[in-house]
Amino acid sequence: MAVFFSDRHDQYSCLLLTLSSLVLLLFNSKGGVVRATTFTFVNKCDYTVWPGILGTPKMEATGFELSKGGSRTFQAPAGWSGRFWGRTGCDFDGSGQGSCSTADCGSGQVECNGAGATPPATLAEFTLGTGSQDFYDVSLVDGYNLPMIVEGSTGGSGTCTTTGCVADLNRSCPTELRTQGGAACRSACEAFGTPEYCCSGEYNSPTACKPSMYSTIFKNACPRSYSYAYDDATSTFTCIGADYTITFCPTFPSLKSASNSPPKGSESESGSESESGSETEPVEAAALASSWLANLAIGGASAKTQPCFVLQYALILAISLLHFLLNL
Repeated sequence: MAVFFSDRHDQYSCLLLTLSSLVLLLFNSKGGVVRATTFTFVNKCDYTVWPGILGTPKMEATGFELSKGGSRTFQAPAGWSGRFWGRTGCDFDGSGQGSCSTADCGSGQVECNGAGATPPATLAEFTLGTGSQDFYDVSLVDGYNLPMIVEGSTGGSGTCTTTGCVADLNRSCPTELRTQGGAACRSACEAFGTPEYCCSGEYNSPTACKPSMYSTIFKNACPRSYSYAYDDATSTFTCIGADYTITFCPTFPSLKSASNSPPKGSESESGSESESGSETEPVEAAALASSWLANLAIGGASAKTQPCFVLQYALILAISLLHFLLNL
């Protein structure tokens, strides 16, 4: 693999950056300090969302209330692996007891306490590296209940692609997948439970389990999200040394979105902005083309990887492999 640089300054800069990355990696591998990853949750919906958290090791909260326009930050240690989701239509009393109409975790409390989301639920999934790259995705394998995106911070290296689902699948959900009241959209596996849709039994392999008519609907609407169990190639992303923002109901800056309407059966909070709950207007292609979010909506490729990052990535993989072999 040949790597080219435009001038000598770029060569020296890349060499310095690469050596710095390797020093940090080696320091971490010898038991040094490994940075924690910060997750910031942002609610741009016109209604309250109750995020749920399931992972190992356990974070400081496993569920919490996030009001319209609110944000909250948590830290996770290196090596953390887990998932986040947003519960909607929740009714909790003063002691935190209650349940949610979508993505309920079944704990009967605001805290999920080690329980996962009841499908349908839009999921953000992470596996954090220890001095190396993180893996992340947004999954519709368990169905869909609200729009969500994941963004890596500008401090991360690698591709750090923004991923997620900005479409309102509840409005385009096939009748046979729609939940009562239309507040969520089930996956074909959840709706029918057959091996060909669930990639189980004799269909438990990438060669045997292919995209279905239903998963294709999900994929066309949200090209970077997992649409079925073996949708890895276009749905898993990586980043090194980043913090992450999980946004519920992301919107185009100048366009109204049906995603900002509360799920059917729940009421919009008082004091919402004048455009809250309004119907979606047809989106002009030219308007979409001017937005970074449009690139996500149509599955556009990320910016070209810089040669320096290619070199860094190759060397870091080599050092990681060497460290693994030495510790066998």
